[in-house]
Order: sequence, then structure tokens, then C-alpha cells
Amino acid sequence: MNAPAMMWMLLPLPILCGLACLACGSARAVMFTVRAGVLASALAAGVCVGVVHVGGPASAAGGWLYLDALSSFHLAVMMAVFSLASLCLPGHFRGEMRDGSFGPEQARRFGGLWFGALAAMTLVLVSNNIGIMWAGIEATTLVTAFLICTHRTPESVEAMWKYLIICSVGVAFAFMGTLLAGAAANGLDIPAPEALLWTRLRQEAPRLDPVLMRAAFIFLMVGYGTKAGLAPMHSWLPDAHSQAPAPVSALFSGFMLNTALYCVMRYLPLAGGASGHAGWSLRLLLFFGLASILIAASFIFLQNDLKRFLAYSSVEHLGIIAVGLGLGGLGTFAALLHTLNHSLCKVLAFCAAGRLGQMYGTHDMRKMAGALRAAPVWGGALSGALLVLIGAAPFAMFLSEFLILRAAAAGGSYWTMGLFLLGVGIVFMGALRHAVGLAWGEPVMEPEKERAGGADRVLVVVALGALLLLGLWIPGLLWRMIEDAVRIVEGAS
Repeated sequence: MNAPAMMWMLLPLPILCGLACLACGSARAVMFTVRAGVLASALAAGVCVGVVHVGGPASAAGGWLYLDALSSFHLAVMMAVFSLASLCLPGHFRGEMRDGSFGPEQARRFGGLWFGALAAMTLVLVSNNIGIMWAGIEATTLVTAFLICTHRTPESVEAMWKYLIICSVGVAFAFMGTLLAGAAANGLDIPAPEALLWTRLRQEAPRLDPVLMRAAFIFLMVGYGTKAGLAPMHSWLPDAHSQAPAPVSALFSGFMLNTALYCVMRYLPLAGGASGHAGWSLRLLLFFGLASILIAASFIFLQNDLKRFLAYSSVEHLGIIAVGLGLGGLGTFAALLHTLNHSLCKVLAFCAAGRLGQMYGTHDMRKMAGALRAAPVWGGALSGALLVLIGAAPFAMFLSEFLILRAAAAGGSYWTMGLFLLGVGIVFMGALRHAVGLAWGEPVMEPEKERAGGADRVLVVVALGALLLLGLWIPGLLWRMIEDAVRIVEGAS
């Protein structure tokens, strides 16, 4: 089967799996369908990623669908996140399926929305048309909003509305930016059907109107930055993460935030080309990145709720990725590597937080002291994930953060280095005390007995093993994938 045919399969496959979930007769059947459907989607995505890696960019639907090294890298990360989060689902809902609080109707709705989110995020990644890419982001907002209130409580409904309203405002800004980017190409000899194609705009980047393109990037940065959870537009994120079921939070932090930042990456070569590579768009990324790290650090230091702590950690790490992109060159490479590292780690952290929260009946970290002894699988997973998140060596995030510092030093960005170190240093001290208490602290309460199945253990071993391996060695295939993606962010074809 050729590449265009495989690209066509990426969109209808999750939609069909979502419909299959709606037809299931029991919650267990939905869980089985979710795992099987995500596996099938991952296999199809893997073939597309391989085809792009070997043969270069592929397109379909008259150029409206497009897959290059940047989108295929993100597609691979997305499928890794969905696969690991789907492994966690049956165990997370096992108790609720047993007591009837997560019945067939609720499970069918959850399965349909799960695959709806997968289809929307896939649409963002395979769209060559910047208008359709925006529509994909809007679709992720609408679909995932209902996942937040899977368990309908006043707090979850409030979090859902907060998420909807704030992200909708952000998406409106992104829409204005998309229109301005299209307007920047007015007067150029571009046929109307190709006027919003990213590949065509990239070819014409040096001829785009620089004033309109600058205005467009500011709107896009604020709009997509809101969805990515960058400070100071991040206020929806802690509430949504704390109220959503843990696998949904894993999906949010593991990839949905990356999807919005991916859209910003798509505009970097356009903004850079239109301004003669003056670097102002990179400086804007540095500003939002450093602001995110420092603001998140101040909240992390005082946070006691585990899921809100992980939410602010996502703000910090998206800020780290933005700083890497803002530095360019080696910084862009480190930013993409950090994207992979953060996604894997955050799936593990949220799944562990969810299961420990069920056992303890709370997400207050002070009451979960000694979790490593009480629940070796999930306590060990959470302790390991916290060490990775604070950048402890030899795990993967230490390497990607070190590369960002190296890029800052090489470029003489000493203020950036100083503020970056100040932020991650505060996070390190604040998070380490929680990690030590959770692992070896004196127990405050007696949790329920841990029930970790085979899939749970596979999730923990695979995620922690990958995060350790990537800290010690980056496989040549992954290295080349990231290098190819870096060239696209910097303006190459």
C-alpha cells in the first residue's frame, strides 16, 4: 500500500473505532475495543512514519494532507502516548466497573470521545491547510471538554466550562492569526485552492508581507499558546487536570498540549522567512517559555495536591520546550527530544497518580507518604517519574535540559541561562521534597491493597525503561528523525 493510501487510513480508523465503542454492550467490551483500536491506529501510523523516514514527505488529497519529518515525529509521539494511556484504562476503571459507577453507557461515551480526541489530533498533524489545522485544534477542545467531566461533579463541570471558555478565546486568537497569515500572501501568484497550504506559504515565505505576518504570529502565539498551557494563559490547566480521570490527564499533558505547540512550530519558518530571519519570533517564544517556567515554579513549590502539582509541572515543561525552540539550532533539537521525554514521563506520572489516588482516597501528597512501601508498582512508578521530571541524572530529561543549557551558552544567552536555572532549581527543590516524602515518608494513613495487573506492570517498565535508555543513549533512527524535523522548523523543505 502506498503512502497516500496509508495517510487516508489515519483519519477514518479512529472514527470507526469510536463508532465501534458506541456499539459495545458492556464496559469491558469498550475497554477491549479501545486497546485494539489504538493498537491498529498505532500500526497504521508506524507505517506512515516509516514511509516518510525512508522516502521523504508524502501528500494526499491534492496536497491538503501532508506528512513530513516534523509531523511524523509528532505522530509517533502521539501514538506512544495513546498506547500507554490505553493500557492504563481498564485498571483505572476496574473498581468503578465493578461497583456500577462506570456503566456501559458511560463507557460507550468515554470510548467514543477517546477516539474522537485521537482523530482530531491526527487531523492537526496531517493537515497541510493551516485552516484545517486550526479546525483540528478547535475539535480537540470540543471533544476533550466532555472527557474532563467523565465523573460529573460540580467541580468537574466547573473545570470543563473554564477549559471551554478560556481555550475557545485562545482558539479565536489563533483563528485571527490564521486569517492574517493568509492575508500576508495577498498579491502573490498563488492559486486560490493553495492559498492556505503550508507548503506553498513556506515556499513564498520571503515574499510574505512582514507586518501582517508579524501580527499573525503574535495572535497565533497567544492563541495556540493558551491551548498549550503556556503562562500566563495557563489558568484552565490545573483545574482540568485535577478533575479529569487520570488517563485523560495523561492524554492532556502527554500530547494535547504538544499538538498546540506543534502548530506554533509550523509558523516559525513562515515568520522567520517573512522577517528576513531577524529572530523576533524566537524571542517571543523565549519570553513565554521563561515566564512559564518561573510562574510554574512558584506554584509547584507550594503545591500539595498531586494532580495539580503535575499540571503545573506540564506548564514548566512546555515552557522548557518553548525556550529550546526560541534558542534555535541545538536548542530546537533539545526541544523536540524534550517533547518525547515529557510525553512518556507524564503518562506514567498521571497513571500512577490516578491509581494511588484511588487507593488512598485523596491526592494530598502529605497523606500519601510512604507510598513506595505500600504500593511498590505505582509508588515506584510515581517516585521514578518525579525524579525524571525534576531532571535527575541519568534520566532522559536531564539530557534534554542539559542540551538546552548548552545551546544557550553557545549563543551567549546568559540571561536565558540564569532564569532557566533559577526556575528549574526552584522546581527541583520543591519537587524533591515531595518525591522523598512519597517514597520513604512516615505513613499517615493506610491505603487500600494495591492491585496491579500485567498491563500495569508493562506500562511502568516500558515507560521507565525508555526514559532511562534515552538518558544514556539516543538511537540513531530517533536522532535522524529529530534532525530532519529540526530542519523543517528552521525553514528547510
